[in-house]
Amino acid sequence: MTFAAANARAADVTGTWSAEMKTPDGNSFPLTFTFKQDGDKLTGTVQGPQGDPIDISNGKVDGDKLTFDVTFNGMTIHHDCTVDGDEIKMTTKSDSGDFPGMQLTLKRAQAGAPAAPAAPAAPAAPAPPAPPAPPAPPAQTPQ
Repeated sequence: MTFAAANARAADVTGTWSAEMKTPDGNSFPLTFTFKQDGDKLTGTVQGPQGDPIDISNGKVDGDKLTFDVTFNGMTIHHDCTVDGDEIKMTTKSDSGDFPGMQLTLKRAQAGAPAAPAAPAAPAAPAPPAPPAPPAPPAQTPQ
């Protein structure tokens, strides 16, 4: 097999990938991408620290390149990616001027590692009230 033919083979990105997204104010938050590759078709979800996972759309794989879109809050973000082993270099571009494009590096989650930060546990339901105490027996008077 020649080098060109080996390079043209699609990267297998099926699995869980994570990154820290930096915000303009200097904070950051985790993102988890879960990809399923079927030939040159890519499906999956993106999970941030809040809310439900968001489906990706228009996912395509071409050699070591992949592209997909994520739509939320009426905005679509296009992702251009290059796979390099257990890393994906990602550049994002939004159709809205309110969301600046950025670059991220995703890392493949290792087997047995948690897929995403766990959501806070729901508060426990309050315990039912204790049953009322039985009435005290009538006081006996000495005779």
